[in-house]
Amino acid sequence: MPFGIADAPWGGMSRFITLLSFVLICSVPMVAQERRQRGEAPSHEQAQPRSGERVGHGYIPSRGPQATPANRGARAPEQNHAPEQNRAPNQNRTFRDQTGHPEAPHVHHDDVWVGHDIGHDGRYRVEHPWEHGRFTLGIGPRFVYRLEGGGRDRFWFQGAYWQVAPADAPYVADWLWNSDDVVIYDDPEDPGWYLAYNVRLGTYVHVMYLGPA
Repeated sequence: MPFGIADAPWGGMSRFITLLSFVLICSVPMVAQERRQRGEAPSHEQAQPRSGERVGHGYIPSRGPQATPANRGARAPEQNHAPEQNRAPNQNRTFRDQTGHPEAPHVHHDDVWVGHDIGHDGRYRVEHPWEHGRFTLGIGPRFVYRLEGGGRDRFWFQGAYWQVAPADAPYVADWLWNSDDVVIYDDPEDPGWYLAYNVRLGTYVHVMYLGPA
């Protein structure tokens, strides 16, 4: 009768179980690596929302908003203030496009910028765009800044000072000026302004760069 596992002494059985466990543990990362090589997302990534179901919670948009179709390929930004383009939005407009979303301009997890689709807005017109210079520390999703103090009229991080547009003041009531993380994006519609995106809340506002300290 052949000698089987059941006939093995306890020491041999223990070594067999240890070897089997080692093989199983080593196979897990190999399977995950093969999935990545095939372009498949891990199971926990597949469970993440693919549309605008959630807002904020640490999500960072991969890009800023696009210019409205009427303004693509138009003249230089400083010259794009024809009277017919300087329209103010409907004061009764709502930003809560889905249940649970904020009543403020915000970004979906599929990079849809809610509230930035009306073109030039007369409330953000400035006579001398960029009068304090351009922000040069870094713009876009690669650069996340921790707010270090201040308020809507004057806040700062890493020696750079900013001001929230008066028209956007109602949308920063829940910002934490000493701890929130923000990302700065270009505003393709209103010269002289940037867009500050709050990573925690998923909301954004127009901000003006006031220069270094």
